[in-house]
Amino acid sequence: MPYIETKVSTVITPDKEKLLKEKFGAAIENFPGKTERWLMLNFEDNCRLWFMGNQDAPTAYVEVKLFGDVNPAGAEKMTRDVCAILKEVLQIPEDRIYVKYEGIGTWGWNGRNF
Repeated sequence: MPYIETKVSTVITPDKEKLLKEKFGAAIENFPGKTERWLMLNFEDNCRLWFMGNQDAPTAYVEVKLFGDVNPAGAEKMTRDVCAILKEVLQIPEDRIYVKYEGIGTWGWNGRNF
């Protein structure tokens, strides 16, 4: 039950959104047992993000939420991949991207909780 929310200061076209979906779907496999099959994504573009006191360059904030604990090795690989993906697809410099991880103890789906 992974969920990735991405906020960027740039425009995400429908084609770029689909490409991001595909690449994040592959990257979530950095976490053991996580696949695109259960991945939910949210993309917000044109956000008014300030970083380092300015808006001089494209910026992104990404939250990755996982059912259970966050595996540190998986998070390390995921951060590398998220930064590379956003640089490739949206030309956001890797040093203007924050990635936050959160493990969730209770997750609900289909009328029940895990």
